[in-house]
Amino acid sequence: MTDTPDGGRDHGGRDDDVLLTAGQQRRAAREARRQAKDAAYEERLARKKSKDVQFWHGRQVIDAQGLAEAFPEQESPEYEPSMVRRRITHAVTLVLLLALVVAGVVLAGMVQRGELEIKFGFPKAAAPVVSCPAETLDYPANKKVAVNVYNAGSLEGMATKVAAELKKRGYVVKAVANRTTEYSAPVVVVSGAAGHASAFNLQRNVAGSEYVQDGRKDASVDFIVTNTYTTLVEAPKVDQTPGRLSCPRLQPTTAPPSAKPTP
Repeated sequence: MTDTPDGGRDHGGRDDDVLLTAGQQRRAAREARRQAKDAAYEERLARKKSKDVQFWHGRQVIDAQGLAEAFPEQESPEYEPSMVRRRITHAVTLVLLLALVVAGVVLAGMVQRGELEIKFGFPKAAAPVVSCPAETLDYPANKKVAVNVYNAGSLEGMATKVAAELKKRGYVVKAVANRTTEYSAPVVVVSGAAGHASAFNLQRNVAGSEYVQDGRKDASVDFIVTNTYTTLVEAPKVDQTPGRLSCPRLQPTTAPPSAKPTP
C-alpha cells in the first residue's frame, strides 16, 4: 500500500468500501432477498386494498373479454363447393329412400287389409262367344269404325305402323299398344255384339283374319296383329259388298228366320 496525495490508501486500485468479506456478501444477499419478499408482500396488500374489480383477495379476476382472449373461438371450416353439393345430394337421397320405405309399408298394409288390389299384366278380355254370328252385314263407312290396334307379334312397332295405315283409310284409331293372343291368324278381329258391322268392315281389309266376339257393350273393335301379318288389302280392291263375319274356329249358328239364305 502507498499513500495517495489526498491522504487515502491505495489497495492496488480498489477502495476499502468496495472490498467486502465473504460474510458481508452473504449478509448483503440475505438482505436483498428479505427486501424482495417485503416488496412482494406490500404489493399483495395493495392489491387486496385496491378497488379494481380485476383483483379479488389479491388474485386477478378473468372476465368475458379475458376468456375470449385466452380461448379464441375456432373459425368454422370452409368447405369446397363440390363437398357441399355431395352432402346435399346424400341428404336428399336419404330422404327419398326413407319416403319410399314409408310408402311401401303403407301400401303393404293396405293390400293386406284388402283396401287396395294390385293387378299386373294386361286386363283379361271377357270370355269369347263360342258361336259365330250368322247375320248378313252391310259394309259401313270407314269413318264410322272405331278401332284399337294391338301388336301381338315379335316385330316392334307393328301396331304403330298398322294404325297409321288405318288412319289414312279414314278409320278412327283409339288405343295403340301391345297385347297377346292365342290365335295364329294374321289379324284377330274382336268386338261385342254391337260391333259386328265394324268388325266385318275390318275383316274385309285384311286377308285370312279371324273374328272373335267378347262381351263388350260398345261398337269398338280390336285389331290384333300377329307374326303372320303381312299387309292390308289395297284400298281399291277391298270388297264392300254385304256378307258375314269369318270365324273359322267358332261353331256356325243358324241364320235368323228373316235372313235370306246365302247362295
